[in-house]
Amino acid sequence: MNPEKDFAPLTPNIVRALNDKLYEKRKVAALEIEKLVREFVAQNNSTQIRHVIQILASEFALSQHPHSRKGGLIGLAACSIALGKDSGLYLKELIEPVLTCFNDSDSRLRYYACEALYNIVKVARGAVLPHFNLLFDGLSKLAADPDPNVKSGSELLDRLLKDIVTESNKFDLVAFVPLLRERIYSNNQYARQFIISWIHVLETVPDINLLDYLPEILDGLFQILGDNSKEIRRTCEVVLGEFLKEIKKTPSSVKFAEMANILVIHCQVADETKLSNDLIQLTAMTWMREFIQLAGRVVLPYTSGILTAVLPCLSYDDRKKNTKEAASACNHSLMKLVTAEDDEDEEEEKSGSTESPAREDGQPKMEADSNDMLNASQESVGFSNISFFTPASAERPQVTLDLDGIVQVLDRHLHDSSTGMMTRIAVLKWLYHLYIKTPRKMFRHTDSLFPMLLKTLSDESDEVILKDLEVLAEIASSPAGQMDQAGVCDGTDSKLVLKVPDGAKAVQQHSTGSKAVDSSPSTPSMNSYFYKFMINLLKRLSQERKLLENRGAFIIRQLCLLLHAENIFHSMADILLKEEDLKFASTMVQTLNTILLTSAELFQLRNQLKDLRTQESCALFCCLYRSWCHNPVATVSLCFLTQNYKHAYDLIQKFGDLEVTVDFLMEVDKLVQLIESPIFTYLRLQLLDVENNPYLIKALYGLLMLLPQSQAFQLLSHRLRCVPNPELMRTVDESRYMDSKQQTASKRASHAQMDYNELLQHFDRVQSKHLEVRHQRSGRASDHPDRKLM
Repeated sequence: MNPEKDFAPLTPNIVRALNDKLYEKRKVAALEIEKLVREFVAQNNSTQIRHVIQILASEFALSQHPHSRKGGLIGLAACSIALGKDSGLYLKELIEPVLTCFNDSDSRLRYYACEALYNIVKVARGAVLPHFNLLFDGLSKLAADPDPNVKSGSELLDRLLKDIVTESNKFDLVAFVPLLRERIYSNNQYARQFIISWIHVLETVPDINLLDYLPEILDGLFQILGDNSKEIRRTCEVVLGEFLKEIKKTPSSVKFAEMANILVIHCQVADETKLSNDLIQLTAMTWMREFIQLAGRVVLPYTSGILTAVLPCLSYDDRKKNTKEAASACNHSLMKLVTAEDDEDEEEEKSGSTESPAREDGQPKMEADSNDMLNASQESVGFSNISFFTPASAERPQVTLDLDGIVQVLDRHLHDSSTGMMTRIAVLKWLYHLYIKTPRKMFRHTDSLFPMLLKTLSDESDEVILKDLEVLAEIASSPAGQMDQAGVCDGTDSKLVLKVPDGAKAVQQHSTGSKAVDSSPSTPSMNSYFYKFMINLLKRLSQERKLLENRGAFIIRQLCLLLHAENIFHSMADILLKEEDLKFASTMVQTLNTILLTSAELFQLRNQLKDLRTQESCALFCCLYRSWCHNPVATVSLCFLTQNYKHAYDLIQKFGDLEVTVDFLMEVDKLVQLIESPIFTYLRLQLLDVENNPYLIKALYGLLMLLPQSQAFQLLSHRLRCVPNPELMRTVDESRYMDSKQQTASKRASHAQMDYNELLQHFDRVQSKHLEVRHQRSGRASDHPDRKLM
């Protein structure tokens, strides 16, 4: 510093002392400056006051010499003390040079700068609020200072500033929020502590409504929630908890839509190995649950994003039990928001909105989109593979369900082999719910969903398969599928007439566009997808024999509960009639036959076939019979079920021309076991009427002759030995009894005029095909070069 330079009104002694390396001498100089400035204040000489401050700032505080800078800082503090209440007039000149010293490389100088600014702020009090952003910016840097003395000094200044803000009603929150939004993304632990403490303070001030600006800082708060410091995480939890309480108290003023995407981001864990991420996810999921319940249909445009975050959490184990429960609540509440009105076309919604006086231009709109802020925050966090979703509508209360996005998310989870079982179940529940509530719109996606739904039938979980079958049954029976869909069911036989229950006919006749339609598998009305489903199901069972062996019966039985059992068997029999893989056709017929004869779900269908009293039952028998011919033993059992005993006997007579294999004999064995089961109680009782059921006895003896000396042979032989002598069964009313039997027989025959000769010929043709195929296989096997004669 040039000693000859004029620093008036500062005396040479003051200038010399300010430049001294000893603190005590600089302090004496500061007292002289305070005395001098007080005289100028008394004289109301603002020019000289500014001149003194300017000298202290430029010549001392901003000097290249460290001792001069220290002298300038203590001198500026002395000016502020001397000015008292009038210091507010000179705050800009006083504060700026001090804040510049916050960046000094000398820690002692940074400490003196803190001390000086503390004295300036203490005197000015509320007058410093117009300069709050400058002070906050400087303090946020000192909060992360490596020197403990500097950090301690900044904390004292921070507490003073918080007291001033708390007691003042002139705090400019609008000007402060951009700075807060910028600083909140700091990764420094101490800076985060500083930021979260300020948010906590501002949140408690009654005159400051920080909730209005929550969308701008919520993402940053979740970043801080993932800090390694337990204390910072706890403070952040408290802050977020207070915000959530306030949201619950005043939901009408909350900007739910602007924060929905932020929660979607943080509900998705980027790194599951970090415990802090679990806390972020749980907190975000808890907020999401409350948002859905409080905001209702406002969050519908974000459904696809919410599902992306929520669905994987449903498969968490007990280690994340709380997150799983919160996700389940989110999923359940969100599903309830989708209603039948979401099935309306956009044109209908627009026409409805023009007629409704409630939807005028004066309707409040959602706030500006926060996507820019979210994208910035995403870069700062470094998250990857995070799904963002743009709302489909920007108006309240009218919202649009982004069905395309939802279906895309659900389909992606079904395709992902790593998806957990509970997540797959939830996905299928969503699809079922959407087909119930929005059938018309969902059928636009059916062709793309159908292959994956069929593939899901191979899932390892029975519960997943059950839900999958519910969805497929709804697709096959929904009236929305009755609309003309050219080319949907290629290969459909126009002669196939499906049974539609009486309860479903009224639904079927009703307009498919009506919102009142709420069809379900309990009242099926078969559409064009039904036959497509049956074709593809049989194709899948043909390609995956393990699926047929392990789950085939289970799947078909469940379908019989969900849809009309007669339709299931009628359509499958019709498809199997054209099946080129004869071995599969035989196995499938055997499976269907076992289900027909043993499953409780088929009780009504068995009774329908048992008497063949109607043309419909006769037509069903003929349809089943033609396919059942792929399996001779199954054909005989069908004849037993329908009491066509003579035809059964005729079929058994033809068994002598067939190739009797071990599998064939095992099937006969199983049939004998079935004859002893409750299903054929009526058949065993008919053995008492020997004279009127001779072909039944002959057919049973025919089966006995086919069997080797086995347990089944002994069982059937013992049963036939119990057949009574016809002479012993005669009664005095024999003539009347015979007349009654003849009348019953003639009545039954009048309803069942079937060409049994033609059926036998069909049986012969089918068995000839099977024999030809077996011979071809055996020929190929004998011609194999590695084949050796035994």
